[in-house]
Amino acid sequence: MARTQAYSPSVRRRRLGAQLRQLREQAGYTLQQAADRLDWARAKVGRVETSELKTVKPSDLDAMLTLYGIEDEQAREAMHQLARDAKEKGWWWKYRDVFGAEALPDFEAEASLIRTYQVATVPGLLQTPEYAEGVFRGGRLTAPENIRRQVDARMERREILTRFDDPPRLWAIIDEAALRRPIGGAEVMRRQCDYLLRVGQLPNIDIQVLPFSIGAHAALGSPITILEFPDPMDRPIVYTDSVGAGLFEEDPEEVANSVALFADVQAAALTTVQSAEFIETIMSEESDS
Repeated sequence: MARTQAYSPSVRRRRLGAQLRQLREQAGYTLQQAADRLDWARAKVGRVETSELKTVKPSDLDAMLTLYGIEDEQAREAMHQLARDAKEKGWWWKYRDVFGAEALPDFEAEASLIRTYQVATVPGLLQTPEYAEGVFRGGRLTAPENIRRQVDARMERREILTRFDDPPRLWAIIDEAALRRPIGGAEVMRRQCDYLLRVGQLPNIDIQVLPFSIGAHAALGSPITILEFPDPMDRPIVYTDSVGAGLFEEDPEEVANSVALFADVQAAALTTVQSAEFIETIMSEESDS
């Protein structure tokens, strides 16, 4: 399943919009003034800057760069390359029936840090094929071909963690409930726990367990994923999952609240060493029962 593309079209589109907004502001134009000079609707300029416009025509991009005083050919070509990248379809596009139009894997592809707290299941990036199959068998689409396709998509998604070129750091906090729930049966859970112990030794993966003994905590019943990117133009985003859909949030205040929430949960969780021992204890208990 080798892939050549290790970037996210959605992230590139957001970066293009952010850079164009920055260039407009540096040139001293308001949104309305830029629209008037370009003879565009104000909404069109706004949609480019907020990345709502999926494709920016080369002629439109040239017009904006000229208005903003960007004459350097290298700088202009870099912007055009960004626009071309933003039009490409990521590897996940062939699984759009599984992931949806704006997918979490799209953003994971270019993230440098992924922090996730999961309550009911092991995080998708850390699931074994058998465990993932068990998860999907509990859903509504239980036809064998649907389950097989969802499992294939999830397995391809997790490849980012072991890619040779700059894999992201994954910081996963797993509620004890997810480790105790026998999804797929005892043997599947044993192999899933064993897999967690193995991947938890990779330098870019940290796994912590939040035990029942903690009691109430800041993120009770609230799974959350926070993604950060290496380019400072790409603002962090927060993803919250729900039945049949997911919600992305990039408002700086909301992101900051989520980061603080994750920090509280991380502080309450067992250390990585303690977590590995805890997982081993669960495996031992299950094998004795």
